[in-house]
Amino acid sequence: MTSRTAFAIPAFRRLWAAGLISDTGDWLLFIALPLVVFQLTGSALGTSIAFLVELVPAVVVAPLAARLIGRFDRRWIMVAVNIGQALALLPLLWVNEVADLPLAYAVIFVHASLSTLFEPAKNTLLPDLVDTEQLVSANALIGLNQNLGRLIGGPLGGVLLAVGDLGLIVAADAITYIVSAVLIATLPAVKTAAHDAGSADAPVDAARPDTAGARPVGLVEALRIPRLRGAFAVILVSSVAQGMFLVLFVLFALGPLRGSDAGVGLLRGIQAVGAVLAGVVLGFIARGSSPRALTAASLFAFGVLSLVTWNLPTVTTEIWPYVLLFAAVGAPGVIMIAGLMSVLQEQSEPRQRGAVFAAVGLVSAVGQALGILPGALSDGAIGLLPLLEAQGCLYLLSGVIALLWLPRAADRPTPKAAGAKDAVSRTP
Repeated sequence: MTSRTAFAIPAFRRLWAAGLISDTGDWLLFIALPLVVFQLTGSALGTSIAFLVELVPAVVVAPLAARLIGRFDRRWIMVAVNIGQALALLPLLWVNEVADLPLAYAVIFVHASLSTLFEPAKNTLLPDLVDTEQLVSANALIGLNQNLGRLIGGPLGGVLLAVGDLGLIVAADAITYIVSAVLIATLPAVKTAAHDAGSADAPVDAARPDTAGARPVGLVEALRIPRLRGAFAVILVSSVAQGMFLVLFVLFALGPLRGSDAGVGLLRGIQAVGAVLAGVVLGFIARGSSPRALTAASLFAFGVLSLVTWNLPTVTTEIWPYVLLFAAVGAPGVIMIAGLMSVLQEQSEPRQRGAVFAAVGLVSAVGQALGILPGALSDGAIGLLPLLEAQGCLYLLSGVIALLWLPRAADRPTPKAAGAKDAVSRTP
């Protein structure tokens, strides 16, 4: 009997460990580099530019990512990305004054561009390492290591910057990427039985879409796949809500909540607690979860918790209820992503997955950008509270879309030539 937890598969454990180490490195840089930019400029504008530069590649590089992941071995794409991320850190050793900031912005852009390749490649490879019934567990565990990387890498980045300098961050970060590359390079080849007319009996490497005899689809084609439109709609609407949160949360915490900078940091950080707990439960304990049901339920929970939080200052501004609420809201975030990724993996053929997951990054970035814009209206006639309530309602709308439009597991497409997995051999 196949274990329901993906952690029982040695190859997945290696991918999971590589992701944890790589995510820790990402958070080292994510925390330290904006601090360095702010120290050099003393300007919030300079720091904002750093964040904006990070968003651009998700839109610009997505079409290229779709093609590369569809045509080349995903494992070696991930190895190349990790090595590229390590090498791209080197220019930071020459960032010492304001005049050097273009180097820092270039590093941010290159790293974000490489991440645009890494994440879709990982999500595309995942279904080749685990069975279909283990996808929810696998995606939940991936969400778990992303939050563990945040908990480890965020504080560690601040500590290393405090006791050393940017050079220490560069060295530590480069080591995480090299170790991740080594782990990914040891992943086994995943053999499937090819069912194309040209080589019906020839086993092919599932990490190599081009060997399966089917042409990989492009980004636009992926967005047009009928059975995935509901998932893309959910991602777009929920990303708009997330973009609104990025701007409005700070205004809420410092305004109606009358909190401090430390309180803002506490509330953002405490979300990881709920996320880690949800990742553990869904990754190791939960059995037979429906990706569609998980996605819809988590979005409804997200919306309800958001609306309760935004309206609670009329009752109390004591910090502890908000700590509990923000800890709780981390859980549906992990569950939603695990459910959505599982839907996309189940409902797409191998030749489509590279473009599908590149499209996920594109749609998410566009949605967040659209969500950031209404934040400027909070000082006007609309006001902060109506925008906050609209943000919560967008999550409820996403839940309705998920419930009505996401395909059920039974509607899974029949694998075609490149997608057949009737005979699978997983080498430990």
